[in-house]
Amino acid sequence: MPKGDAIGGFEQLVLLALAHLGEDAYGVSIRKEIAARTGRDVNIGAVYTTLDRLEGKGLAVSVIGEPTAERGGRAKRLFRLTGAGRTALEESCRAVVGMMKGLGWGEA
Repeated sequence: MPKGDAIGGFEQLVLLALAHLGEDAYGVSIRKEIAARTGRDVNIGAVYTTLDRLEGKGLAVSVIGEPTAERGGRAKRLFRLTGAGRTALEESCRAVVGMMKGLGWGEA
């Protein structure tokens, strides 16, 4: 992703969930992580659409995991943050923090 290209707000949430979940990130766990940390009940379709878009931008990658009995023998599609994804996320978070300075919202 070229420097200066911004990521959207929901993309930022999904990338943050990937960062928190590490190797255990898949659609449902990402959805649960976002809900637990933000209180937002997000649509699983929106999560997968965003993950596909992030993969297209080179900010995330996916692999097919091993089939599991709990899923009736189906495998999970596991996602992880790429180096470019981490960089984009760091830049995005710095921009948000910078914009919030002076507002008095949760500043230390």
